[in-house]
Amino acid sequence: MSQAFTAAEREAVYRAIRERRDMRHFSSEPLPSDVLERLLQAAHMAPSVGLMQPWRFIRVTDSDLREQVRALVERERLATAAALGEREQAFLQLKVDGLDRCAELLVVALMDQRERHLFGRRTLPEMDLASVACAIQNLWLAARAEGVGVGWVSLFDPDALARLLHMPEGSKAVAILCIGPVEAFYPQPMLEQVGWARAAPLSEMLFENRWSTADSPA
Repeated sequence: MSQAFTAAEREAVYRAIRERRDMRHFSSEPLPSDVLERLLQAAHMAPSVGLMQPWRFIRVTDSDLREQVRALVERERLATAAALGEREQAFLQLKVDGLDRCAELLVVALMDQRERHLFGRRTLPEMDLASVACAIQNLWLAARAEGVGVGWVSLFDPDALARLLHMPEGSKAVAILCIGPVEAFYPQPMLEQVGWARAAPLSEMLFENRWSTADSPA
């Protein structure tokens, strides 16, 4: 007996993958609590190496604290712009976060005391980070299916954010997620839409038997 989903179910899954976007523009509407709970449960069902479940979620609901998080992002935005040299002004024109209008602000972090987990991490300790990324992707795809936008913000100093949120030593902030209703999803990734970058096709990233480059012998 086939274990596959029905054709309609499969298409729904692939549609969520195709139409997932890194959102920066939110409608300022609230996010129903039951929807947030479903998104968090989806994240918590992610695979993790050794079933260590290294993800930790901090929901930022205090308005003053949220402004302090936003100030950290702004500080790094300016530092990143300065580091980009000739692309500084173009970068400053980009909207790089949705902290101003998103309904929910979620900080996703790696747990502390991760060194005691060796299953699957002895030679690849970064698998804990890969597990957290899977949790974020689960939440992102579930959010798209719910019609909810998510924006992953990585412009921040993790040590400064850890101090602000009283995170324990050894833990590490990985992402600030802006979550909430949106007026519309971007028809294509925003950075493509504004001409900042181009997504490469799969064919440029798929090799067979060995790593290939344009200069590799046939």
